[in-house]
Amino acid sequence: MQPSDVEALCRFYGTSDELRDLLKSLAKESKTKGWWHAHGDAVPSWFSVYVGLEQAASDLRTYQGEFIPGLLQTAGYAAELSRVSADQSQDEIQRLVDVRMRRQQLLNGAGAPGFWAVIHESALLHLIGGRQTMAEQLERMLEIGKLRNVTVQVLPYDAGAYPATGPFTILGFPEQEDPDVVYREGLTDSVYLELPTDVSLYTKAFDHLRALALSPQRSASLIRSALEEHSR
Repeated sequence: MQPSDVEALCRFYGTSDELRDLLKSLAKESKTKGWWHAHGDAVPSWFSVYVGLEQAASDLRTYQGEFIPGLLQTAGYAAELSRVSADQSQDEIQRLVDVRMRRQQLLNGAGAPGFWAVIHESALLHLIGGRQTMAEQLERMLEIGKLRNVTVQVLPYDAGAYPATGPFTILGFPEQEDPDVVYREGLTDSVYLELPTDVSLYTKAFDHLRALALSPQRSASLIRSALEEHSR
């Protein structure tokens, strides 16, 4: 993406001057277009900004209440979610899945960002695509959770009260002058929160959630129990 394209998109979606400058800088440093542009409208313009930020981030912290986070999803699980989100052809669904699978590659390699996911226990039991699909999904979570840069915690039903919030992701960047960004996604658009007060509130909420969640080891045990349940 050219800096001029970034400028136009950021002005259209009303991002701050700081976020616009960060994205333009990333675009200038890149010698080629981002891989996601080869997928055409499978990556809508409002989501293209996020994918660019995700690729540049050094730290990703996410909370999901009902579904498995995209970076941990299997192709089968992702296809089921894509199938019900809109009236799309099988080819369009496959392109959406291909993009999601390609995004997951950033978790591997020497320069991989830290990824910390807190997932509500209900997501482990929420039947998406049948029990085989869920069993494969939970196996995938256990596999990715073994990576040194990945932490997966489960927020159990008996955790008690916790900050009332929907799913969100906090993106951190390697340069100190680039502030953290909070990302929240809807069906047709997305919201980026960059004010220090907003980011601080979400950071505290995430810290609260991971303090209430099971340890990574106990979370893995709970995931294995759910896997056994789906495998019966």
